[in-house]
Amino acid sequence: MEQRKLGNRAVSAVGLGAMPLSIEGRPDEERAIATVHAALDAGTTLIDTADAYHRDAGEVGHNEELVARALAGWGGDTSQVLVATKGGSLRPGDGTWYQDGRPEHLAQAARASAKRLGVEAIGLYQFHRPDPRVPYAESVGALRDLLDEGVIEMAGISNASVAQIDEANDVLGGRLASVQNQFSPAFRSSMGELEHCARLGIAFLPWSPLGGIKDAGELGSRHAAFQRVADARGVSVQQVALAWELALAPVVVPIPGSSRPRTATDSARAAELTLSADEVAELSEA
Repeated sequence: MEQRKLGNRAVSAVGLGAMPLSIEGRPDEERAIATVHAALDAGTTLIDTADAYHRDAGEVGHNEELVARALAGWGGDTSQVLVATKGGSLRPGDGTWYQDGRPEHLAQAARASAKRLGVEAIGLYQFHRPDPRVPYAESVGALRDLLDEGVIEMAGISNASVAQIDEANDVLGGRLASVQNQFSPAFRSSMGELEHCARLGIAFLPWSPLGGIKDAGELGSRHAAFQRVADARGVSVQQVALAWELALAPVVVPIPGSSRPRTATDSARAAELTLSADEVAELSEA
């Protein structure tokens, strides 16, 4: 599989978003682990998780622990697999979300995540979402301290604006490795952030790159141009969407969520699909 640069690591061009394996509508553990294994078998070396990816109260870190079990039970070499997790968002178990960007919370959350993942240092730790009650520089400063202390190997941010990207990179002393924002054929509001990351050489990780759990299956009916290209190429419309995102900039690494082995495999194959310049232009204008 094609590789792309994320900080000081090379990762597969398409990652796996593990969130659907732990939230509402999640599969049983056997299928969840089989989904992670299918992605790994297909060459995926980036897995995205977060401490807030869980369904019920009292199970913080459910997805991190699931990912750790899946990696431990896979028969291949996991030394090149980068697990990215996040802190700063919380779920009380009633379907709502809230933010806690206090430095003391992030410091504790990162150490708890490392323990659940079974690692001495987290490969990539990302500030999940800005907390309006806490100055942004203070939250990112916690990641700087975690970097300096060796608790994490790389630092990233999520749901950030261009101004916040620059502020975070400044606080981190030029060590910002990634930005994880929503981006898909239906949601292009983060194009400015994507282009800014491309100029700076910072990895841009689109979340919900297929439009989200509910809309991924309807991508073709909602976006006729993507379906036309898919039909002409004899591939899934989901592969076309991911290949289009990959073509936008060499820093893009989409992380589509999957809850079934076959969808994890199909998404990974998007890295092998090279669209023509005319196809990319058509899809960008659609």
